[in-house]
Amino acid sequence: MASSTMSRWLRPEVYPLFAAVGVAIGICGMQLVRNICINPEVRVTKENRTAGVLDNFAEGEKYAEHSLRKFVRNKSPEIMPNINGFFTDPK
Repeated sequence: MASSTMSRWLRPEVYPLFAAVGVAIGICGMQLVRNICINPEVRVTKENRTAGVLDNFAEGEKYAEHSLRKFVRNKSPEIMPNINGFFTDPK
């Protein structure tokens, strides 16, 4: 039984599917850990939950303006700008 299941699902054609699902699970897990660990609105411990609503705008801005957002803020929203420029800019 186990051998037939392995031969059915572990084919080379299925590897890209496993990779895509693995990347999606990794992204979801990273976002979950990020929200639990550093989101100022999530309070896991009982002491933090009893504090109620905090008006800590500096901590919220630090969470929202993370380094990746600062890095891509002034970039053009293109995936491959060289190829886009090659096909759109007449010479």
